[in-house]
Amino acid sequence: AVAAEHTYEMKEPTVAQKVNVRKEEKIKIAQYAADMIGDNDFVYLDAGTSVGYMVEFLAKKRAAFVTNAVAQGNRVLLIGGELKSSTEAVVGAQAIELLRKYHFTKGFFGTNGITKEEGFTTPDVGEAQVKQTAVQQCQKSYILADSTKFGNISAVTFAPFSGSVILTEETVDGYKENERLIVCR
Repeated sequence: AVAAEHTYEMKEPTVAQKVNVRKEEKIKIAQYAADMIGDNDFVYLDAGTSVGYMVEFLAKKRAAFVTNAVAQGNRVLLIGGELKSSTEAVVGAQAIELLRKYHFTKGFFGTNGITKEEGFTTPDVGEAQVKQTAVQQCQKSYILADSTKFGNISAVTFAPFSGSVILTEETVDGYKENERLIVCR
């Protein structure tokens, strides 16, 4: 059952459709997230437009990066698996198997929806499985989400609400800023 006050989204737009949606907000969040990365970090970068905007702020970082996003711009290790063309993400059993071998200091993830009850959600079960595995392999995980993602629910939960730190661009009714929710100013 889905609460009536939430928006349920079943279909995911393509990267081309999302790349300019709330671009300024995503860039602000991405810059804040990139500043959290140190030279000795081993970082997982999820596929998605919010995380993708981090790339321009990572040029001088000496951290090591792993991703399932085909369009990342830095020198990164790309996991293997099946390419989901609409989101430019690598998914599948090969991707999950490889991710289980890594131990990331930090991971940065996109999401399609956030609610306290359902947690972080995405429309595709394959992407959810990759995200879930990667989150589990991170010492610290961060969800990059503009404020419009709050109150939305997609088909599959990939992480509980309490498990990751949320980076967003403005305060959201019903969600208090604290150590689990950071407003990027």
